[in-house]
Amino acid sequence: MTRDNSSPEACVRVRPAHTLPALAAFAFIIFTCAPGASAQTTSPRRAARMIGATTVREKIASASPSAPAARGAESVRPSARNFVANDFEQRAFELVNEERRARGQEPLRWDAEASHVARSHSENMARRGFFSHTDPDGAGYVSRAAAGGVTGWRALAENIAYNQGFDDPAAFAVERWMQSAKHRENILRNAFTHAGIGVVRAADGRVFFTQVFVSR
Repeated sequence: MTRDNSSPEACVRVRPAHTLPALAAFAFIIFTCAPGASAQTTSPRRAARMIGATTVREKIASASPSAPAARGAESVRPSARNFVANDFEQRAFELVNEERRARGQEPLRWDAEASHVARSHSENMARRGFFSHTDPDGAGYVSRAAAGGVTGWRALAENIAYNQGFDDPAAFAVERWMQSAKHRENILRNAFTHAGIGVVRAADGRVFFTQVFVSR
């Protein structure tokens, strides 16, 4: 399996999955009233944070019936099948696809299972007060995807972000992802065919975003 270590800087490394925590070194905090930022409130507290995008993990899809290259609705877990996207999730997903269409790329298809996994991670970050691709229990995006029933994939990646104090949190998150080389690379990667997104607002007002990209 190969991984190209994604961070806000254009850096490519081939390393095993356990080095993901090192990405935290590339985390940066933005306190901004930037001219290019749209739909900002007049709140005195505005904050946004991104952390290095996950590497793209690739594998050869199994020919086993338990891991088909394409999955039908009948194989979706009940928790994912009943997933209903909230306004933030719909907005962010549409904006990501607008970025792809603007470059002549196929839009990503909504993946209910990946969305369930993404929302669970955003909810975990909001509830437990951490911000990382690896949760306090040591689980990373690959293990979360497996636990959430995301199978049959050839490539997998994840973007996360949070912001606070903006009228359109989803637009701001996507705007910042597109300004970061490695987050943008995940969004625009031709190989990705499906994606899920989960957005949760924490008690302190921060809005957490997780997007899981899948190639099938």
